Amino acid sequence: MTHATDQDIKNGSHRNRASAREQATYLPNILTYGRIAAVPALVACFYFDGDMARWTAVAIFIAAAITDFFDGYLARLWSQQSSLGRMLDPIADKLLVAATLLMLASDETIWGVHLVAAVIIMCREILVSGLREFLAELQVSVPVSELAKWKTTLQLVAIGFLLAGSAGDKVFEHTTNIGLAGLWAAAILTLYTGYDYFKAGILHLMDQGQ
Repeated sequence: MTHATDQDIKNGSHRNRASAREQATYLPNILTYGRIAAVPALVACFYFDGDMARWTAVAIFIAAAITDFFDGYLARLWSQQSSLGRMLDPIADKLLVAATLLMLASDETIWGVHLVAAVIIMCREILVSGLREFLAELQVSVPVSELAKWKTTLQLVAIGFLLAGSAGDKVFEHTTNIGLAGLWAAAILTLYTGYDYFKAGILHLMDQGQ
């Protein structure tokens, strides 16, 4: 039997580190870094007055949302899927949505009963994150459903309208109302898709207990 020498182990470790460094520079991962970096830039827009700040926030959000599509698409196209990307992609998505909803609530673009829709979306994101972590420990993967993809698309569109807010209302008077309606539609889909994840988690938990 051939035993690995210390030098072999060191060389293998070096190759793994090099591979990890290479993965970190994959374009899909760089797009994900950009989406995370967009969060503080978008938040900063809320501390400036005027329509220009609103439109800048919309532009940043649209650019970030586009990277959400292309990072996964390019990773599959170029076979550049990585553990780093799988970890950071959902984190980037949740940071972008959560930070934007919080800022929209703080400036009362989302107000009154409409805050309930934002809370539903936020709670679902936390629930799904917890369930995914739990199921990962069981080595169980829950694929993203088509309905969940539609929910995400609707949610992003609604937030885009809400970011335009008062500036958008000057161009089209129902901009904010469309955003609020879209937010409620996304919240309803969120409840349904969140239930699917919760049901999957409970079923696997019951299987573990048997």
